[in-house]
Amino acid sequence: MRWLITGGCGFIGRALITELLASSNDQIRVYDNLSVGSRDDLASTTDFVDLTEGADLSAWDQGRVTLIEADILDAEGTRAASIGADVIVHLAANTGVAPSVANPHEDCRTNVIGTLNMLEAARHAGTARFVFASSGAPLGVQTPPLHEEMAPHPASPYGASKLAGEGYCSAYYHCFGVETVALRFGNVYGEGSGHKSSVVAKFIKQALAGQKLEIYGDGAQTRDFIHISDLVDAIRRAAIIEGIGGECFQIATAKETTVREMTNVLLTVLESEGVRRPATFLGPLRDGDVMRNFSDTSKAQTKLGWKARVELEEGLRLTVRHFLEKPKREKHVDKGV
Repeated sequence: MRWLITGGCGFIGRALITELLASSNDQIRVYDNLSVGSRDDLASTTDFVDLTEGADLSAWDQGRVTLIEADILDAEGTRAASIGADVIVHLAANTGVAPSVANPHEDCRTNVIGTLNMLEAARHAGTARFVFASSGAPLGVQTPPLHEEMAPHPASPYGASKLAGEGYCSAYYHCFGVETVALRFGNVYGEGSGHKSSVVAKFIKQALAGQKLEIYGDGAQTRDFIHISDLVDAIRRAAIIEGIGGECFQIATAKETTVREMTNVLLTVLESEGVRRPATFLGPLRDGDVMRNFSDTSKAQTKLGWKARVELEEGLRLTVRHFLEKPKREKHVDKGV
């Protein structure tokens, strides 16, 4: 297969690439504006050929993994990059509630117009499958567990923009026959999340820097924390399983965990891995934050044959060890070993 992965230099993209390289002979094209991930991040994952400067984008035989530095707001660029792709995995996005509250216009441009550009590119390229990275945010304030039949009520600009993306995916399936699959990710964490500002990665970075950990509100808000390996498994299935065009799936663990509970597990893991236990303190709640959030994943189990398998403590331990090993890996590379 030929995969076009937008935002492929980011956390989820690199994890997907690692899995594809290990388990297939597929060709991978990364489309990224490098605003979050970098060439060095991709290089730490795999060797790649840079196609940014005037390359012939119609040819897919220029390397197992190739990189196009470009923006999803460039409609012509997205179309050129999509020619010949069997599947597009659209990960590039403005992520998170806080940035969307701070700049709703930018959030809309990236998540709505960018997604529309990619769907148009898929339509004109005749791409067989389009996997869209969404989240639970379109559903907003609901009584969990969240499921696919709930009426959406976004509580943030981010949720609204992701809902628009899901809507366009549905429209392009019904109007143009693009086999879209929307995946509503839970709170993703894991190895390689150094650039993320979500709570697990942020807390680990702060703990390693000897800083205090700020818990918003009283820590009673709940989330559904999913390890990156389980998420990648869901993406791969969504890309290849037949008969799921136009569908939307909750991709999470189906377990409700408070931020306080996750923090306590993380503190225990940090101590057991030799990190001094950081202090915690309570801060104000964030605007647009949802108090309860976990998912019913029975549809994904039935139609994708998928279920999350990594328990929270195991996943946090893998993540902490990755962060602890990062300076050693970078020193190793610096010495040219």
